[in-house]
Amino acid sequence: MEFQDQKPVVLITGCSQGGIGHALARAFAANDCRVVATSRSMTTMTDLEQDPRFFVQELDVLSEQSVQNVLSNVLERFGKVDVLVNNAGVQCVGPLAEIPLSAMEQTFNTNVFGPMRLVQAVAPHMASRKRGKIVNVGSVTVAAPGPWAGVYTASKAALHSLTDTLRLELGHFGIDVINVVPGAIKSNIGNSAIASYNQMPEWKLYKPFEHVIKERAYFSQTMKSTPAEVFAKDTVAVVLKKNPPAWFSTGRYSTIMGIMYHLPLFVKDFIMKKTMKC
Repeated sequence: MEFQDQKPVVLITGCSQGGIGHALARAFAANDCRVVATSRSMTTMTDLEQDPRFFVQELDVLSEQSVQNVLSNVLERFGKVDVLVNNAGVQCVGPLAEIPLSAMEQTFNTNVFGPMRLVQAVAPHMASRKRGKIVNVGSVTVAAPGPWAGVYTASKAALHSLTDTLRLELGHFGIDVINVVPGAIKSNIGNSAIASYNQMPEWKLYKPFEHVIKERAYFSQTMKSTPAEVFAKDTVAVVLKKNPPAWFSTGRYSTIMGIMYHLPLFVKDFIMKKTMKC
């Protein structure tokens, strides 16, 4: 083991430059943590690779073998994992009645089964030490699901539910499980959503809505969206607390969506139809 100190070792997925994970990696490093930054391609993390504060690894959350390889590398280098941040995720924009099932499966495989691959890999190690923290990054859209992003919202709703169960099941082993729920955070998710959208088939039933559906990909990306650096700084401060909360939500629209969650369905539907033009 190269390092044998008391600094927390933080493993983060989805650290491509321009994303939330990248900002989280820098925020954890600024708080004197050993940061293992991962993404599907090393080329998306070249700036981190050149910084000695980061241990950069290529990790595909769709591959159990990739997950095991990275965990082995981390344990060999640091001897421990104190914090796991499941941040890697993909968008999926389009009407539920026409989105290919293969696209839905890909979204759930990344956003739901991806985090679970990491949890199942890391949990035995954390349990053996009777300590650790698992952070799952969800979404405020779960509070008030709207049109055109149903697959993404459903995948995050599944992750929220799994996180609640994990908190109860893993608490026995001294493992804290935290649901981090971002609002509208400035990142590259809009661009990746459009790239995915452009691979969708031409809509049939929803051809008249094509423009507004495409706009949904950028809904969280406005001039007023919370900067990723601000979100990351606030999130890291909470995660590193001795007794972190089970739920932490911050960023633009987080308060509004919290209120929306408690509104009657007919009111919620009215607001969504007006906002999303459906």
